[in-house]
Amino acid sequence: METIIKRIDLEREKPEDAEIFCEASRILKKGGLVAFPTETVYGLGGDALMPCAAQNIYAAKGRPSDNPLIVHIGDFDAVDKLAKNVSEDAHKLMKAFWPGPMTLIFEKQEMVPKETTGGLDTVAVRFPSHPVALRLIRESGVYVAAPSANLSGRPSPTRAEHVIEDLDGRIDMILDGGPVAIGLESTIIDVSGKTPVILRPGYITKEQIAGILGRIEVDPAILEEHVQEHLVAKAPGMKYKHYAPKGQLILVEGGSMEQVSTRINQLVEEAMGQNKKVAVIATKESRDCYKAPLVVTIGSRQDEESVAHNLFAILREMDTRGIEMIYCESFEREQLGQAIMNRLLKAAGYHVLHLN
Repeated sequence: METIIKRIDLEREKPEDAEIFCEASRILKKGGLVAFPTETVYGLGGDALMPCAAQNIYAAKGRPSDNPLIVHIGDFDAVDKLAKNVSEDAHKLMKAFWPGPMTLIFEKQEMVPKETTGGLDTVAVRFPSHPVALRLIRESGVYVAAPSANLSGRPSPTRAEHVIEDLDGRIDMILDGGPVAIGLESTIIDVSGKTPVILRPGYITKEQIAGILGRIEVDPAILEEHVQEHLVAKAPGMKYKHYAPKGQLILVEGGSMEQVSTRINQLVEEAMGQNKKVAVIATKESRDCYKAPLVVTIGSRQDEESVAHNLFAILREMDTRGIEMIYCESFEREQLGQAIMNRLLKAAGYHVLHLN
C-alpha cells in the first residue's frame, strides 16, 4: 500500500486543502485509515461505526483487539447518539473540558459495534480541539475511532514523522499538521457507573476534575508497578506495555537529586563497561550532574508541561540513536506528574530502581 502524505498549514488555509480533506473523507467512508493530529498526539482514524474499519486499525497497529478505541466527535449532540444514560457528572465534565484532552467512557448505544469497543458494552468518546481533527470529523460526517497512530507498544507519535516511521505503507493517508501541543494522550474518565473514575491520567489532572465534581476516584492500576495482563481493559493503555523504546529504560527514584544522579552515574559506568550504548534522560535542573555519553534534557521540574510535551519524542530519539540502556529520573506523582509517571512506568516495563 502506498501511503498518501499531505501537509496542512495551520497558519493559513490553502485552496488545495479542500481536496485533501475530501480525499481523507472518501478514505474514511470506505473503511480506510487516515492519521491526523490532535492536541494530544497523532491519531489513527477509521469510521467508528464500521466494524471493518476497527479491524483495519487493529491490524495496522498490531494492536490487541480487546484494547478499546476512542471515538472522536465534532459536536456535543453526538454523545446522545453514541452513548446512553449520560449522567449529570458527565455533563459537568463535558461543559468544563470539551473540546479538549478528555475522554469519557459511557454505556454504549447499539449502533456502536463491539469491534470498536474491544468487545465491551461501554464506549470511549472524545471531542478534540485541534483544527485538523475537527475539520476531518465534521467534513467527513464520520465518528472517527482513533487510537494513537503508532505501532502497538511504541512511543506515541507527536509529529507526522513519527507516524511515517511506524505506519508508512500500512495505512491510506497521513495528514501532517506539524508538532502537537500537549504530547500526552487524553485523560480518560469512566462515567458509566455511580462514581466517576480516572482510568488513565493525562493533561487534565485529578485536581482539576475534583474542582468540577467535588470528588473523583482514581483506578489503582494507574501507577502500579506491574503489567495488568489479566485486566479487562475499559480504556486504552490499562493492560499492556506501552510507549516503549527499543532499548531498556530504567527509572531511578527515591532520595535526593544527588543520590539519584550518583546511582545513575554508577549504572552508566557499568553499562559502558559492557559495551552498551547508554543515555540519560535528565531535567534542566539535573543535567549537569551526569557523566553519560549522551544526556538528553526532557524539560524542567518547574514546568511539567515541558516534560510531557517532550517525553515521547525523546523516547523515539533513543531508538534513532540506537541506545541500548536508558536511565531516567522519576517525577512527583501528583498533578501532571501522575500522567508522566504513568507513561514512564509503562515505557520502562515497570523496571524501577528504588533507592530507599
